[in-house]
Amino acid sequence: MKILVTGSNGFIGKNLLLRLGELSRYEPLGFTREHSLENLAKFVSQADAVLHLAGINRPIDIKEFSQGNVDFTKCLCKLIADTGRNIPLIYASSIQASLDNPYGESKRAAELALENLAKKTGNSVAIYRLPNVFGKWCRPNYNSVVATFCHNLAYDLPVQINDVAAILKLVYVDDVVEEFINSIDSLPAGLIHREVSPVYEVTLGDLANQIKAFQNSRESLVSEAVGTGFVRALYSTYLSYLPPIKFAYEIPKYGDERGVFVEMLKTKDSGQFSFFTAHPGVTRGGHYHHTKTEKFLVIKGEARFGFRQILTNEFYEIRTSGDKPKIVETVPGWTHDITNIGVDEMVVMLWANEIFDRAHPDTVAAKV
Repeated sequence: MKILVTGSNGFIGKNLLLRLGELSRYEPLGFTREHSLENLAKFVSQADAVLHLAGINRPIDIKEFSQGNVDFTKCLCKLIADTGRNIPLIYASSIQASLDNPYGESKRAAELALENLAKKTGNSVAIYRLPNVFGKWCRPNYNSVVATFCHNLAYDLPVQINDVAAILKLVYVDDVVEEFINSIDSLPAGLIHREVSPVYEVTLGDLANQIKAFQNSRESLVSEAVGTGFVRALYSTYLSYLPPIKFAYEIPKYGDERGVFVEMLKTKDSGQFSFFTAHPGVTRGGHYHHTKTEKFLVIKGEARFGFRQILTNEFYEIRTSGDKPKIVETVPGWTHDITNIGVDEMVVMLWANEIFDRAHPDTVAAKV
């Protein structure tokens, strides 16, 4: 299925074209400002569907709004009508189409041209009035405050906020791309208005603070809740603006005669991840916890875990190695230690259910 994407070198277009190319059932046809109207006619004649993203939003001359948004859309509609085929078309409009400003008026006029196409020919048309879209490859210092904040903070530049309480409505580019692709094969005849979901709402102040928290997490090692929803999408977006020199960062390493201990990642509510090493014959640990719990995974070497119940003195031993991965959990009220019983350095990954608090460590020294 050949999909014509107008504005394919724009922010949404780049993401959409890449995703279409990943799916074997589609063959994307990218149309940019470098192409001529003759190229457009050729692409339309080949297309099985059109994703119309092309438009003008920051012109040098206000007349470009009409040329780039209205006239181009009318030309596209005529080319589709002239084929005599139903070529499903999805249009990326803007929520500003409801506003009385030159940009909004031009987007509304483009919508009207598409409505006329649907009425006269029965061609399938879906109009999406998008709020602000954010994600990778959006141009900073242009028309996206998310892109500007992410870029500036990634490059250690200041951000300017005139009204911290101003509310933004946002959709994530991956959600836009998924919605458009899912709609390609399911558009009914005629005109339909659709929306992309979810729509996120955030104040400018909270937006800046969240991105700053991503930036600060490299120092504190405390990760934000980046696994779901808006924070997940925003974190991905922030990372996409990092220069290659910032792809990696150093973390503290603590060492003594036993080996080294390195804290990798901390979370606000799900503990922290670390790893440590031990030389052959070295024993680490020798303490118990009242509430804290841990999971150990030997990823290199051989280990013997010793456990003693504090009240009954019951003893238990577990042996494990990097060759047969096995999680060993510490149990509150049992003192425990780990000994390298192999001939090489032992490397152990450790998860604790809480961030270590030096003032209240919940760690009591006691030999096994």
